[in-house]
Amino acid sequence: MNVLILGTIFIPLGAAAVSLLFARYLKVQHWLGFLAGVGAWLCSLGVLAANLESGPQVYRLGGWPTPFGIVLVADLLASIFAVMSTTVVAAGLLYALGCKDKVVSYPTFMPLFLCMGAGLNGALFTGDIFTLFVFIELMVIASVVLVAISDNRLGLEAAIKYLLISSMGTLFLLIGIGALYATFGTLTMADIARLLASGERPLLAQAAAVMLMCAFLLKSAVFPFHFWQPDFHTTAPTPVHSVLSSVVVKVGIYGLIRLITLMFIAEARLIENLLLILGVISIFFGSLGALRTYDAKRMLAYSTFGQIGFILVGIGWGAPLALAGALVYAVNHSFIKSALLMITGTISSRTLGKTARLSEIGGVGQKLVYTSGLYFVGGIALAGVPPLNGFISKVTLVQAGIAVEGWLVLGLAVGAGIITLLYMMRTWQLIFQQEPDEHTKTKPAGDSLLAPTLLIALCLGLGLYAAPLIDLANRVVAQIGEPQLYIQAVLGG
Repeated sequence: MNVLILGTIFIPLGAAAVSLLFARYLKVQHWLGFLAGVGAWLCSLGVLAANLESGPQVYRLGGWPTPFGIVLVADLLASIFAVMSTTVVAAGLLYALGCKDKVVSYPTFMPLFLCMGAGLNGALFTGDIFTLFVFIELMVIASVVLVAISDNRLGLEAAIKYLLISSMGTLFLLIGIGALYATFGTLTMADIARLLASGERPLLAQAAAVMLMCAFLLKSAVFPFHFWQPDFHTTAPTPVHSVLSSVVVKVGIYGLIRLITLMFIAEARLIENLLLILGVISIFFGSLGALRTYDAKRMLAYSTFGQIGFILVGIGWGAPLALAGALVYAVNHSFIKSALLMITGTISSRTLGKTARLSEIGGVGQKLVYTSGLYFVGGIALAGVPPLNGFISKVTLVQAGIAVEGWLVLGLAVGAGIITLLYMMRTWQLIFQQEPDEHTKTKPAGDSLLAPTLLIALCLGLGLYAAPLIDLANRVVAQIGEPQLYIQAVLGG
């Protein structure tokens, strides 16, 4: 009964409720939200430490015995994703403190942001598949409203578009949950895994696997469910975009890993082969889209689409080394992408129209030496240039590809990495090296750079001292490779 698991979820939720009382005192509301984000981050670190020391942590809500009640489960997989997510959310809240967007001054902004973070943490820690649906919907609804009220005039259109498309994902998820409950009479993932481990496959079991896989692919914007992502992420306020494109899309990745390592282990090889194909398609579709787009934020949104493809390739190879590489890639990408989006938001906040269109921000950062340096470091980190953490991500995947002898996919992935370097350096030169247009008008000051500076420092630290993260990823893979550990922690015995 580790109460720190509750802290990651209910500290942000409680702060969201309390912050409504300070609607007229925005500074108090914003600092309350930031402190709640830091509190959730500290709780996630505590849960990870407890897991490393004594194994999977469990909290049974209301004291109800499993599988009759809702249970929160923090194994190493959930814990590493939670630390990644709470770190980025806390950084996003810190950025919001110095953000000059009009939407940040709305009294609803901070409560919605905290609800999005709480839903994200809840989806990672729940051991009940229906509660997973509830937390995902909390996260989706909060993010949809935040995009709808953004300063971008296209935000409402993008929010409505995503809401309609997300409904399809919700339908997939509910059909899968309903099929599992009709088949096994339980909603606890550990109990479902125990029953599936017998080898029997009732009529609806495999259909449920298909529905759940489609739902998770849509949440991660994987081809062919990707078409909502560029518009939705590009129009989001910068603090929100920095969370959406870095960690919110990882919820689907987390669900896919749970699917093949806990519940549908017998079907894992078939699912992995499909993810391998979709991963390669996503890598090139996203990379080429980023290379040819017209907006700096949209370029990073397409880049996320491509980077998720690299993670899927690691999962698709299936070997323990490849899965560890996918986890390292997921964590490092979150910090890099969040930092780059914040820096881009800072640049766009210096323009009169707060735009990130490449035709309008060209040369805006010419005299911003410090900002230029941050963006350059983030760009080469994303492209996988040493000694940054993006290089470690690429190396772990290359080692995995060599180990499994996936030469064709490995060659394609390395080639796509060159495309990443091309579009990042092209954008950096356009913003920071080009002479500004004579009609370009800028403001003397933009958003704060404190949050992206901390994230870039973290990227450098994880590049120079990569061993702890790699060791942790290997321990995660070793633990989820023995699903009985998860099942015993939840059900006992």
